[in-house]
Amino acid sequence: MFNPETGSYELRLDPQTPGRQGPQPHGQHAPGPHGHAPQGYDGRHQPQQQYIPQQNGQPPHGQPPHGQAPGPQHAQPQHAQPQHGQPNPGHPQHGRPQPGGQHAQPSPADAPEHPQEPRLPSQRRRGAAGGSGGSGTGSGPGSGSPPDGPRSRRRPKPRKSRKKKALIWTAGGLALVLFLVGTAAFLIYRKLNGNIDKVDVAGEDHAAVIDGPVNILVMGTDKRTGKGNTSYGDTNSPGHADTTLLFHVSEDRTNATALSIPRDMITDIPDCKTKQDDGSWKTIPGTYGTKFNESLGQYGRDPGCTWKTVEKLTGLDVNHFILADFNAVKDLSSAVGGVEVCLAEDIDDPKSKLNLPAGRHTIEGEEALAFVRTRYSVGFGSDLSRIELQQQFLSSLIRKMKSGGSLSNPKKLYDLADAATKALTVDSGIGSAKKLMDLANDLKKVPQDEITFATLPVLDNPEDEATVVMDEAKAKPLFKLLDADKPFDGAKKGKKDKPVKKAKPEEVRVEVVNGGGESGMASATATWLLDEGVGYAVEAGNASDIPETRLEYAPDQADQAARLADMMGLPKKAMKKTGENAGVEGAMTLTLGEDFAAPGTPVEAPDKAPDGVQNVKADDKNVCAK
Repeated sequence: MFNPETGSYELRLDPQTPGRQGPQPHGQHAPGPHGHAPQGYDGRHQPQQQYIPQQNGQPPHGQPPHGQAPGPQHAQPQHAQPQHGQPNPGHPQHGRPQPGGQHAQPSPADAPEHPQEPRLPSQRRRGAAGGSGGSGTGSGPGSGSPPDGPRSRRRPKPRKSRKKKALIWTAGGLALVLFLVGTAAFLIYRKLNGNIDKVDVAGEDHAAVIDGPVNILVMGTDKRTGKGNTSYGDTNSPGHADTTLLFHVSEDRTNATALSIPRDMITDIPDCKTKQDDGSWKTIPGTYGTKFNESLGQYGRDPGCTWKTVEKLTGLDVNHFILADFNAVKDLSSAVGGVEVCLAEDIDDPKSKLNLPAGRHTIEGEEALAFVRTRYSVGFGSDLSRIELQQQFLSSLIRKMKSGGSLSNPKKLYDLADAATKALTVDSGIGSAKKLMDLANDLKKVPQDEITFATLPVLDNPEDEATVVMDEAKAKPLFKLLDADKPFDGAKKGKKDKPVKKAKPEEVRVEVVNGGGESGMASATATWLLDEGVGYAVEAGNASDIPETRLEYAPDQADQAARLADMMGLPKKAMKKTGENAGVEGAMTLTLGEDFAAPGTPVEAPDKAPDGVQNVKADDKNVCAK
């Protein structure tokens, strides 16, 4: 109905049916039998009215609808009338005044849970709980609370399916495994790092892995280091370069050559710098005409001194060194489960303490060390015979490592790495477990059947039968072969150049100039050419030093240049053609560079190693020591 006092329409409840008086709000009288308003509506006694919040955008509790002025309201919310025969909870029945003229107060049991907010009738509560008008997040009317009380604001967590639980357990278990593996790997890495001894080499700082050819100096010392080695080597000796190999690996990692350098070979040891404990550098004076093995240990020399000696001897650049003690042989042979060796004859060597009958044997530990140190009971009883034993042992060790699962079995790989790092000293370029592993992974690309063990060619020293000297006629071409990065047993087959017509030797005319060789080399070369049948060869003085030998010729001398290049072993890069013809009386110019060794020694690297150089393939199982 329209309320003139507020100027708006209001909804009012119909009067109660006579004889059935419903509960009234607290503090109000029930209407009369004819539906009149309760006493006080005329303004003399106005009971306090309460607004009940409504859904669907209705004003909240205690606020008038939008657009209406505040004031007493008489309308009750729709459906607010209680059901027939049901008391209004929390309110006294009409007509039962309390003593003293006051209305009855509800008992504690009948009191509403939220006195500040009136409870909705049960129909409204059910509608609010299940209907679409409430937000479902509050605790008052329209909030989605159940009829028997307010509901929690948090939605109950859905139960996880068995599949989801399994995934959670799997993920958690995997994370734990990864953590444990990562921790173990870190501890292993730290332990292996702690095993490694490293030495700085003056002026050398190479990456562990490079793109080009690699030259690694592998040395064995006879110093009495390590447990159980007091009976080996010289007493109180700082050690020698007892075993030395220059391990050349090709740029494409398709082949490798391990060149053994005899310890008793007479050579020159250059000056070298060694790093002291306080970080300073000390220069150790070189010696000339002495045994190669004195390049290490003696006079305070460290592995860097052997490094510089090998570079001077071979002309090859060394990238890294690895120094092993007696325990390296013992521990590595045990880590792979033994190494098979073959003896053509019985060996009973009292000095090395090796006692084995002829045949095949699997050796490890002390017996393996005795095998590689034996020299007096094999061959000629010299260091050269012992080198062959060492090559057989190393070849067999490589085969065992590649075929025995040592590199794929984590336990064996760890034992191998632990044994190796404990017994090795390396240069700072590979002075960590990771760097050593990177180098090993790079070198293992070389096929086993393309690894050749060879010995540097030597001759008996006429001045001392206990020593040897380098055979330059075979050694220098071998060095050139390695420097040119060619395989030991033959260059790769490729496209052959079109054959060039060669003049007869007597048609060759050449002037020889010394551009870096030893004094008198030009004259000696001219004489040698004349002896070989060349028609005209003269010494023409000196020129500025050049690193490589060069032959300059005119277009009409191409056949003469081809003949001279063939006679002297000149590489294609040494040939330089000029622009004008020389005529019949013209002569070519041969300038000897720093790479020229001697007349008759080829300047160009040979296609394969010279004949007579001792060698054995790493995959050859039929090598037996004699």
